[in-house]
Amino acid sequence: MRKRIIDFLDRHEGKKFTINQLSKEMNLESSEDYKNLAKTINELEEEAVVMPNEKNKYTLIKYTPYYTGVLDLKQKGFAFLMLDDSDEDDIYIPAKKTKDAMNRDRVLAYVERSPKGFKKEGEVIRILERRHTHIVGTVVKRNNRYYLDSDEKGIKASISIKEKHLNGAEEKDKVKCEIISYDFKDMILCKVSEIIGKMSEKGVDIMSKILRHDIDPEFPPQVLEEAAKFKELEKDYGDRRDLRDRLIFTIDGEDAKDFDDAVEVYEKEDGTYHLGVHIADVSHYVQEDSILDKEAYERGTSIYLVDRVIPMLPENLSNNLCSLMPDVDRFALSCEMIIDKEGRVKSHEIFPSVIKSKARMTYTKVNKILDGDEALKKQYDFLEDTIFEMKKLADILHERRTKVGSINFDTDEAYITLDENGKAVNVSLLDRGKSERIIEEFMLIANQTVAKHVFWMELPFIYRIHEEPDEQKIEQLLTIANALGFKVKSKKKITHQALQKLLQKVEDTASEKGINMLMLRSMQKAVYSKTNVGHFGLAFSHYTHFTSPIRRYPDLIVHRLLREYFFKKNATKETTDHYDSVMGDIATQSSARERNAITLERDVTDMKKCEYMADKVGETFEGHISSITNFGLYVALPNTVEGLVHISALDDDYYVFDEDLLNLIGRRKKKVYRIGETIKVKLESVNIFEGEIDFTIPGGD
Repeated sequence: MRKRIIDFLDRHEGKKFTINQLSKEMNLESSEDYKNLAKTINELEEEAVVMPNEKNKYTLIKYTPYYTGVLDLKQKGFAFLMLDDSDEDDIYIPAKKTKDAMNRDRVLAYVERSPKGFKKEGEVIRILERRHTHIVGTVVKRNNRYYLDSDEKGIKASISIKEKHLNGAEEKDKVKCEIISYDFKDMILCKVSEIIGKMSEKGVDIMSKILRHDIDPEFPPQVLEEAAKFKELEKDYGDRRDLRDRLIFTIDGEDAKDFDDAVEVYEKEDGTYHLGVHIADVSHYVQEDSILDKEAYERGTSIYLVDRVIPMLPENLSNNLCSLMPDVDRFALSCEMIIDKEGRVKSHEIFPSVIKSKARMTYTKVNKILDGDEALKKQYDFLEDTIFEMKKLADILHERRTKVGSINFDTDEAYITLDENGKAVNVSLLDRGKSERIIEEFMLIANQTVAKHVFWMELPFIYRIHEEPDEQKIEQLLTIANALGFKVKSKKKITHQALQKLLQKVEDTASEKGINMLMLRSMQKAVYSKTNVGHFGLAFSHYTHFTSPIRRYPDLIVHRLLREYFFKKNATKETTDHYDSVMGDIATQSSARERNAITLERDVTDMKKCEYMADKVGETFEGHISSITNFGLYVALPNTVEGLVHISALDDDYYVFDEDLLNLIGRRKKKVYRIGETIKVKLESVNIFEGEIDFTIPGGD
């Protein structure tokens, strides 16, 4: 009945029906069917799948001004709604319209729209799902009673801890508490379930963030026991192809501990290139429905923070047996490609292998060799020719990607230096060199090749997709670019090449950062899907994630499917029906865990940036306007630190938000703030734990 109702309402695209009308239109004749219909409609309304109007006529929520999503509540009380099942921009929720929702609660919101159709701001109508069973915070004592000063600043009620529920915690301890009573009108009652430590202690701030995102940094004992059962490789390599004598090696960052990809390159006599991309065979160890598999599914991804890694798999696998360390035998899945001088894959082969990496190279070393470092060239003379051939092939692949319209965004990434106490002492722009781009090109072509290989077999699979951008957002982008003097010729439908040309036009101009950011925000978010719709940003018709099974669950699934379909020759109807039935859930779960990990990584990075800036309050900096909203403008400094100049701090005039051009315009003096322009700001305040910075405009600017 649920499916019938949803399908019926979807076919009628926004038309509204009473329960009686639905019963008639759906040809329900028995009283039992009618009761089932009414019951199911109530359930769907409770879940906010359907919405009634004032006359109790129902339609699907997607045809209404209501939205569901997860609330990202900020320190100042306002919030952003991160929409369910949508790649649209987050919706701004003013502080007075958040109801009694807590951070990361799933809510139903009513969203006003501007006359031009763009979402304006929303109001929380109903809380659909409380996210928290636990709260992280600091124990405080007031009037001889204990309370929790929550890290979730959006909680308006007092949080009480009875003395018997302290479980050894003391005043000023950072703790994780289990919620006993969820009554927000008066008081929340909770008990301490974990003592994290004193906030001043090394790493406690980051651990608080980890627990705040409901991520367990430790593996359960049974998972560790299962991983520990695997010893060194068995002697019988079966039908694996033996590649141990090949010149295969890894290139990773200086701090990397898990090496899941190794490469080999050489130019053939006919001028074509042999590219071998050899990926750790995690699926050999992590079998479907095993304890390890279920844990990896729940985690979805490894998480990389400034002071630690929270791996998807236990260390015996991630840093040992599945890691392609030098001079030891390791199982791999290999994708070998023959690529011509135009960057086209002329032939390929995917097979299980055993390899022995000849070197553990770093990006820094390879970059120095490419730049002519004689000492390193001598030290790695056996790799020198290969490294330069790799550079030639990567340039060919990059040129081909550019020709087909692959959009190369220039995004800034921070590198944060911590001292021995875990405190941020420097924030700088991360420099991506030639070797990073080489490996990126090789991984892209391998992922594309594997996706094509399975797609044409018409078998259930998991793809990495990136849908076409929203037309209205692209229209706005082109309008702003045109106003800044960058005209883009395009027909009704925007092309990859047109967007690529725009990025080329703004390169090395004052508008480069702003246009890059606007274009990124006009794009949909890349997600995992069982249905292949291509990857717009890369301009690939087929794309998947095959190259990182140690740290991403979808890659592990790709390996598992390759093993079942091609190596075991087990593409029976029973097998394909099974994977077809589970692939949608795997894609949804993987996308959700990826987003949660990205949010945590961003929160920790922002916190450490603020920690670095905390002793610089009152100083003046030069940056560029990265974003403009109806409540102010965001300014990014050259080292990637970003802060808000609230509209109330622009006190030299009354500023009006121009929705078309994303400008702030002064009514009297007509001063205009535009995205991308250089601006001087004064650091007004820093909230370290919340990762929030407030700037003001210095007088006379």
